[in-house]
Amino acid sequence: MAAIRPRSSTAGTAGTAGTVSAWRPPVPGIAEVFHARFTDHAYPVHVHDTWALMIVDGGRVDFALDRERHGAGVSDAVVLLPPGVAHDGRTVTEAGFRKRVLYLDTSVLPERLTGAAVDAPLLADPALRERVHALHLALGERDLERDPLEAQSRLAFVRERLHGWLARRAPAAYGAPAAGLAVRLRELLDARVAEGLGLEEAAAELGHVHPTHLIRSFRTAYGLPPHAYLTGRRVELARRLLLAGMRPAAAATAAGFYDQAHLTRHFGRHVGTSPARFARSGRT
Repeated sequence: MAAIRPRSSTAGTAGTAGTVSAWRPPVPGIAEVFHARFTDHAYPVHVHDTWALMIVDGGRVDFALDRERHGAGVSDAVVLLPPGVAHDGRTVTEAGFRKRVLYLDTSVLPERLTGAAVDAPLLADPALRERVHALHLALGERDLERDPLEAQSRLAFVRERLHGWLARRAPAAYGAPAAGLAVRLRELLDARVAEGLGLEEAAAELGHVHPTHLIRSFRTAYGLPPHAYLTGRRVELARRLLLAGMRPAAAATAAGFYDQAHLTRHFGRHVGTSPARFARSGRT
């Protein structure tokens, strides 16, 4: 799937004032990412063919779902609107509201869970809200199309927690973390440092294990999630390339980073200096 990068626009239709940014990420299961700030806006009653997972970052929004009204503001609550169920939305304060929405297809949440979402569209779950926030950050990365592992991993944990809420039970257990599984995933990542590896692909190659079980096994064995391990390995590769005389821009793409700026951000965190200064230090 080709990525459509974020594009912001200023709304100017009658009764509407605000800004919108929307894009389609190259992450299976996410149909659209939508960020908006409205000071005066009312959505007509409508339906989606996807799930709408929303967090409110400022102000307050009021909405009706299946003819019952709800309100959401800046809190730990996450809003989940199911597909095919009529709803609206409107500003309720002079300051308006800011929101971030993920439109998820039915590969993430099956339609059979619709009834539970209609009964309880507001999920008071701080941990879930933090997971959704972290997923939005991962979806905003410039190198997402080339390296979707972090976003896929974070989506897997969001999906797991949503299933737990909607099924009225704790998240499903997929067995104790498996050290052997972690070793095999590490071998896959080590073999594909520059080109990367998607979460679903890794799970399939390792015997169609559940993605969150795979991530937990890796974190238990090595103390960090797979995407963080892969980033560290890429920094190490970039260090070798820089010391061999490769220019930072070329070293960045050769090591699997989107561009030199992306390498510089991670390189500074891991090494404590910029790639250019690191390369110069090797020649003095």
